[in-house]
Amino acid sequence: MPIYKAPVEDVTFLLNDVFQIDRYDNLPGFSDASADVREAIIGEAAKLAEEVLQPLNRIGDLEGCKRHDDGSVTTPKGFKEAYKQIVEGGWLGLSAPTEYGGQGLPVTLSQTVNEFQCSANMAFAMYGGLTMGATAALIVHGSEEQKKTYVPKMVAGEWTGTMNLTEPHCGTDLGLLRTKAVRQADGSFKITGTKIFISAGEHDLAPNIIHLVLARIEGAPAGIKGVSLFVVPKFMVNPDGSVGTRNGVTCGSIEHKMGIHGNSTCVMNYDNATGWLIGEENKGMQGMFVMMNEARLGVAVQGLAQSEVAYQNAVAYARERIQGRSLTGAKAPDKAADPIIVHPDVRRTLLSIRAFNEAARAMVVWTSLKSDVAHRSQDPRDRKAADDHMGLMTPVMKGYMTEMGFANAVQAQQMYGGHGYIAEHGMEQFVRDARIAMIYEGANGIQALDLVGRKLPRDGGRAVMAFFAEVGSFAKEHGADDAMKPFVTPLSTALGHLQQATTWLMQNAMAKPDNAGAAATDYMHLFALVTFGYMWAKMAKVAQDKIAAGDSSTYLTTKLVTGRFFMERVLPETVAHLARLQAGCATVMELPAEAF
Repeated sequence: MPIYKAPVEDVTFLLNDVFQIDRYDNLPGFSDASADVREAIIGEAAKLAEEVLQPLNRIGDLEGCKRHDDGSVTTPKGFKEAYKQIVEGGWLGLSAPTEYGGQGLPVTLSQTVNEFQCSANMAFAMYGGLTMGATAALIVHGSEEQKKTYVPKMVAGEWTGTMNLTEPHCGTDLGLLRTKAVRQADGSFKITGTKIFISAGEHDLAPNIIHLVLARIEGAPAGIKGVSLFVVPKFMVNPDGSVGTRNGVTCGSIEHKMGIHGNSTCVMNYDNATGWLIGEENKGMQGMFVMMNEARLGVAVQGLAQSEVAYQNAVAYARERIQGRSLTGAKAPDKAADPIIVHPDVRRTLLSIRAFNEAARAMVVWTSLKSDVAHRSQDPRDRKAADDHMGLMTPVMKGYMTEMGFANAVQAQQMYGGHGYIAEHGMEQFVRDARIAMIYEGANGIQALDLVGRKLPRDGGRAVMAFFAEVGSFAKEHGADDAMKPFVTPLSTALGHLQQATTWLMQNAMAKPDNAGAAATDYMHLFALVTFGYMWAKMAKVAQDKIAAGDSSTYLTTKLVTGRFFMERVLPETVAHLARLQAGCATVMELPAEAF
């Protein structure tokens, strides 16, 4: 059976030492997250993930969700009881504003909890994750009445939330959607249409589900400029806040899918369902983007989470499985063969995954802190800089971390040989569950295009230039330190590759847009590698300083070895990405469509 141990020590190192979260005590909510409070929250989150959620992961995969003839959906055995613990523990409201019943603590802590829960049981964690995203959209764009009606119960976990975008004939191009909204005399709208791939669209975990739905008001302009956002509850809400009559929204079917079987991915049918406009008419994407950006960061964490749990199981297996002898002589002479962890290629695989996991976790903490600054700081310059960072890094994180999360799950499965292909060890479930993260909330190719086409040129390239300056300044500051040269020298080289790639795009994409399209994915990966290299350099500096101060823990020495591995064996991939994107679009676009 699969195992999972929450990476509490790594999270603590990042929060306390690398990013020094206590420096942010001037921001609302941070002073309430003192070191002892953080320790208690992280410890309890780890316990919940390890003892409650992880044992349900395989059960959820085997049982799946069941739709009944009346359209109701039953979640797998144990899910209701586990969700009750989530509600009673106040986990969904950890970072929600206190005026709506939340605890107001930093989002940075919520993302840590999210990682633990997604590693333990990704399908289950999605129910709460979507609710938090819907809550964020309502808080930003909802009316006072809407916020008062829905947000407190969603923050408490009493009700859950969804996002309804995709339709059978359109995926990412939401300008093609056909769901219509007809204005009523009382100011409400009647919503009619079909939405597909709706995660947590129907279930038995909570008595009401609050759907956020994109639709087109009758007479609205064609395309994306005519799309509006509506709140459509499963059950109408009475004036006293209690659940009322059933609305005209039902689950038509549950999708038969590759993974995340424990989450009810539904076809949702809206038949004159009553809904209310969120924000302004024809500007629905503004509200939905709040939820989508929340979801994209959450999905990036899913990529890390599946990579982490797959890695942990692969390491445990590699330590126990005996096969062959070490190339340098027997390491377990009392046994018939050595454990496979002695073999260089096995170690290369495991270190590749570990190096990704630890850099990705650092990037999540770094970016989560920027999110807290963007939403909580009183300094407009700090808010703007943090918002620039979020806009730039969101597509990088979603695209690269989910891509590598899936690849790492496959590599971890490979450690098991044939045993990884059968269900007993759980590795094939990690592979199947990880695969969806590359697709939803905007497929990864779309993330790359968003990065190159929108985020790079935004505000005259202000965000990317700030990133270049920050990394360059770090490299210059520590370049003369001999102990840091194994980290700073390759980081500087990789940063140069990224700057060359950026210049190439500036010179070649405007005149020939297909050059940008053909280069986008390589550029996104190149950008992510440099960012990960920066994370490793920052972690290495802190680890070296702690060792110099007398801390000789295995954790720190292991951290430095893993970081050097990344610099030597992973970061040089920037060379290949640069060469590929500079090749341009000629061969990519040369063949006519019928030749494929």
